[in-house]
Parts: sequence; C-alpha cells; structure tokens
Amino acid sequence: MKHARILGCALALACGIAAAQQKNINFDLLAAARAGNVPTVNALLEQGASPNSRNRLGDSPLNMAARAGNVALVKVLLEHGADVNEANIARVTPLMSAAFGGHEEIVRLLLAKKADPASTDRLQKTAMVYAAGNGNAGCVQALLEAGIDPNTRYDAATTALMWAAGYGKVDNLKVLLARGADVKARDDRGMTALAIAREQKQADAEALLRAAGAIE
Repeated sequence: MKHARILGCALALACGIAAAQQKNINFDLLAAARAGNVPTVNALLEQGASPNSRNRLGDSPLNMAARAGNVALVKVLLEHGADVNEANIARVTPLMSAAFGGHEEIVRLLLAKKADPASTDRLQKTAMVYAAGNGNAGCVQALLEAGIDPNTRYDAATTALMWAAGYGKVDNLKVLLARGADVKARDDRGMTALAIAREQKQADAEALLRAAGAIE
C-alpha cells in the first residue's frame, strides 16, 4: 500500500508538472500570436502548443491573426488545425474579425476551411454585416461567392445594402447592387438604404443609390 501511495503521488506530481508546462507553452503561444511573431508561433505549435488556446477575452491565436490581417500567421495556424469557428466571449469569430478589417485574403482562406458566414456575435452581427459596413468590396464579394444572399435580413430587418449605405461604403454598394440587392427593401423603422444614407449624410452613397433607382 505504501508503494502504491508513493506511486500515486509521483504520478499526480508528474501530471501537475505536465499541465503547468502545457499552460505555459499555450501562454507563450498567445503572446507570440499577439505580437504577430510567425516563426515563434510555428515553433511553439511544433512543440505541442494548442492552436485553440484562448486569452481572457476568449480570443484564439487565429482570431488575433485575422483581426491584424496577418496572412502568414493565419496560414500557419490553419495548417496546425486551428478552429476557424472558435469565437471569443463576444461571440466574434475569426471570419468576422477579418471581414471587419477588410482582410480579403484571410476571409477567403477561412471560408475555404469551412468558416461559418452565418454565425452571429452578441450584437447579432455577421461577417457580412461587418464586411458591408466596415470592410471592403473584396470581403463582400467573397461572402457573396460563399453563398450569402445579398438580401438576407439581419437584426432590425436590415440588409447588407443598408449597412453599406449607412457607412458610405460606395464600393460595397456597387458589389451588392451588381448581385441584385433590393434597393426598395425597408428595415423595421420603414427606412430604405437610400433613406439611411441620407440620414447619415453619406452623399456619395445617396447619389449612387438614387442612380440605381432607389426610393426613400
């Protein structure tokens, strides 16, 4: 019995040490990802760090890389099995982060790895909402090519066209209009994209929508 207890203690100690070492290497991975240090991230992953480690905000290395627009880092993490749909505590996914930042290549990389474009964060926003209102035409185009309907309704019955109009994203408007976005659609306030553009004093967006036959 004495030997069994000693063996049990030794095994528990070894497991504790292994867990601490794993925690430390994962912490180092998060720090390297935050710094955008691709060689260090790759080395730590090769040593057994988890590509799906998360910091106190729930951000994974992939979410950090997507937000920063670090294509090389995204590729390394994907090669090591990073979860493309792992969201942070605000439910923001790597795809949303990339779309918000206008990082088209990363958006396409994530979509190719089956990132879910329909996921919503705590504000009920999707990657398309972020792409249309904050990103760029390339990100919008990538999401449309992935199967997102240009007339999908989001929170408050808004559409991607409305988000692009409200933020004056003329190039995004052009892409959405070319794919059949409905200029007559109204949100739950009864406002069209044109009305929203006028409300937000987005003159260029307003002019483009009027030329496309939009109504208020």
